[in-house]
Amino acid sequence: QVQLVESGGGLVQAGGSLRLSCAASGRTLSTYAVGWFRQAPGKEREFVAGVRWGSKYYADSVKGRFTISRDNTENMVYLQMNSLKPEDTAVYYCAAGNRPTTDWSLNGMDYWGKGTLVTVSS
Repeated sequence: QVQLVESGGGLVQAGGSLRLSCAASGRTLSTYAVGWFRQAPGKEREFVAGVRWGSKYYADSVKGRFTISRDNTENMVYLQMNSLKPEDTAVYYCAAGNRPTTDWSLNGMDYWGKGTLVTVSS
C-alpha cells in the first residue's frame, strides 16, 4: 500500500505562484508513475502533470507554467505552479500507479491522496 499526502495549497492572487508537495509512505515511488490531477467545482477530475522514468508530461493548459519534479531519496513529488490563473482554482490530488504501461487516466492510478485546495483570486 502507498499513502499519499498533499500539502502546499492555499489562496493566491492571479499571476502568483504556489508549490505543492506530495509525500509518499508505505513504498518507494521511484518506479511509479506519479501524477497531479485537479478537480474544479462542478467539473470532472483532470490530469495536470505526471512524471515517470525521468520523462515529464503536462496538460496543454499548464504547459510552460507548471513544473513537476520528484525527489526519490525523500519519496516526494512536487508541483511548482507559476503564473496562476483563476481557472487553475481546484482541489489538487497526487496519485501514483505502477502499471507496465503508464496510463495518465484516472483509471491508470492505483493510489490517491485526499487533495489540497488551490484558490486563485482575480
